[in-house]
This record gives sequence, structure tokens and C-alpha cells, in this order.
Amino acid sequence: MTLPWWRIGGRSRPERSSADTPDSAVAVDVAVPIHFRCPISLDLMKDPVALCTGITYDRESIERWIDSGKSTCPVTKRELADTELIPNHAIRKMIQAWCVENRSHGIERIPTPRIPVMPYEVSEACRGIVAAAARGDGRRCGEVVARVRAWGKESERNRRCVRENGAGDALATAFECFSRGLVEKHAGFLGELLSLMTWVYPTCHDGWSRLGTASSRDCILRFLNSDDLTARRNAVLVLKEIVSSDYRHRESVASAEGMMDALVRIIKEQICPAATNASLLSIYNLIGSSETSSLTRSLELGLVHVALDLLVDSDKGTCERALAVLDLLCDSKEGRELAYSHALTMPILVKKILRVSNSATDLSISILWKLLIRKDDQDNGHDEDHRRKRTGLIEAIQIGGFQKMLVLLQVGCRDGIKDKVRELLKAMNLYKGEVDCIESSLDLKYIKRG
Repeated sequence: MTLPWWRIGGRSRPERSSADTPDSAVAVDVAVPIHFRCPISLDLMKDPVALCTGITYDRESIERWIDSGKSTCPVTKRELADTELIPNHAIRKMIQAWCVENRSHGIERIPTPRIPVMPYEVSEACRGIVAAAARGDGRRCGEVVARVRAWGKESERNRRCVRENGAGDALATAFECFSRGLVEKHAGFLGELLSLMTWVYPTCHDGWSRLGTASSRDCILRFLNSDDLTARRNAVLVLKEIVSSDYRHRESVASAEGMMDALVRIIKEQICPAATNASLLSIYNLIGSSETSSLTRSLELGLVHVALDLLVDSDKGTCERALAVLDLLCDSKEGRELAYSHALTMPILVKKILRVSNSATDLSISILWKLLIRKDDQDNGHDEDHRRKRTGLIEAIQIGGFQKMLVLLQVGCRDGIKDKVRELLKAMNLYKGEVDCIESSLDLKYIKRG
């Protein structure tokens, strides 16, 4: 049988005549033996593994096949009794020998692959972490944690195995144990645990509960206030997961003095997009908890203006999170007063309608309704409140808000938002005659409604 020719190393090199190039330097295309190629990718196998059906594949290709939900052998089509992948050392050594034989043609020897971590190894490491933490043995605990980190660095497959076999719960146990003592003494190790927990989180309630204790919370707050930007990023990423896991943890975190200050400072300093988004999500959950001190403190820190400034130039994800926080803040009279005092409130909110996403549009409408329509018992028909709403409605009309509301009704929106849009349109219609020039340019390419 004639084998197809497969070029190794990317593009084929142009052949040169012997007059231009020595014989030893002439480029030659090399045929890869068919049994060295993965039946799925048809590429030279770098890490050959065998299924229970006896067929050998490259590990990356067959793992992708299995992870996609398929339960049959790609070649034989037989149902897989199990999905254990057994390294085919014989084929791998043959491939390596073939690479060495053909190195003069530019073929590099494939390295001997590392054996992936097995579930039982992760489980054993978890038991070691928990036992060492219970004894207060930081050195031993650090050694095992370093092994877990090394596994994760090797491959995404290893990371998945680490996550699925309880490593997050063991790390949370260790963090809670060592945060109870001298934090300064174990600061380096605690920082290492936080770094790991940015990609391997607890999987059970007990793990989250350990991260929600007062000692763990206070330790995370110390990292949020540190000068190490990486430590601050890791701390806020973990905190975001804690307050998202259980409402009881939100109340515990919200009650910590200085927590809101640290989170708002991260947003102001914009360490990185991931830290900014994690801070916004954490604040959203804390403000939404029954602990009212978070709302009060966030208003004192000027979070309304911080969120509005962030909306001026932010990506979709950050924009949606900042609008969600602003929507919560505008539930309070104090929050609305701060929003009125910002010169860009109306232009920003109107601009986000039909421009970013459906969620951003809904949130922008909700905030505008709270600022321009909503009535509270506290207002009592005050002239100042009426003046603010009238001024806001006229400004919204001038920058194209009326037209955007009309378009929004046409393209469709949720029932609750549709009611708010109609109320806003009715209120704006009262002042249309007072507006000399109305901005009418609408870029409809951003409309994503169905």
C-alpha cells in the first residue's frame, strides 16, 4: 500500500539543486509510518495511549473525544466498557527511535511524556494536606501543596483531575487552619494557597464554610490590603467565589470592617480586568445581603461615581457588572442623589441602551426609571426632586433617549422592562416641546434583540 506523504514541522522546504546546496543539506519529505499516526488527528503521536478496545490514539485527541461526551471507540465504534487510558510505551519508544533515525531530515525527537496524575494520587495528597494542617506542620503541608501545584502546571488534564478529586476542600481546610495562628509567620504559604484556589475551588459545603469563617475572612482582607498586586488579585478572586457560594458567607464578609474599602480601592486602581470584575461581583453580593452596612459604606466611599467613571470606557463584562452595582445603589435615595450629581450620568446610561448587550440595556433602563420616574415616601413631592427629574428627562431627550426607547419597544424587551420604557416615554413626551434640538443619530448595528 502506498502511504500518503506527511511533512513534518510545518511548511515544506523548497528543494535546491546539488549545484547550489551540498547533498547533506537537501530537504527531503519524510513519510510517517501509518501506525505512528493518531487515527483521529492523523498527526504523529506524541503521547500514545491505548483504549480498552486495543486501539492506540494520541492522548490529547482521545481525551478531547471522550470529554465531548462520546462513549465509543472512534475506530471500532464499540461501546467503551471504561475510559481508562493506558500508556503504550512500546509504540512511543518506536516513534522516538524513528525520530532519531530521521533527525537529519529535520525531525525532532518527541520527549517522553509525563504520566498524568491519577485520582488516587490527588486523594492521597488531599489527605496529606489535611493531616499536616491539623498538626500545624507548615513545612510538610507546603511540600504536598507544591506537588499539587506542579501537577496543575503540567497539563489541563491534570488540573481537571485535581479539581474533581477534592483538592479545593483540602486547600480550604489548610487555609482556615493556618489563618487562625500567626498570619505573618505563614504569610507566604497562605498566599500560595490563595493562588492555587483561584483555579481549584472547594466542591462541598464544608470547604466553603471553612473559607467563610472569621479567621479566613480576616486573612483574605489582609491580602486585599497588601502591597503585592498579585496577592490582592488572588484574594479578590477567591473572595468572589466565597460570597457567591452561600448568603451566610456574604453576611460574615460584609460585617468585616474595611472590606468594602479594600474592594472599592481595587476598582479605583484597576489592577487588572479580572480583579476589577471580581470586586464588582463581590460588592454586588455584599450590597444585596441583609447587612445594610455594606450599602452605607459603599455610598460613603463614592462608589456611585466610581461605577459611572468605570462605565465610560469598559468592556462588555465590566460594563454589565458596573451597571448591576449601580442599579442596586440607586435603590436608595442617597444613591440616586449621588447619581444626579454626576455630570455624565444621563449620557452614559442612554449610550449603553441597545449598544452593549441585552443585560446592559435592561439595567440602564432600570436605573433611568429609578432616577426619573420612581417615587418614594421620602420625596413627599419636594420641588427639588421634581426639578431633578425634569432636568434629567430633558437631558435624556436631548441625547437621543426618546428615540432609543421607541426602538426598544419595537425590537422587544422583557415585560418588566417594557413597562418601565413606556413610563419613561410618557414622561419624556411631556417635555419634548421644551427641547430645541434632539440628537437623532442611532447606530442600529448594535441592536441584538429578537
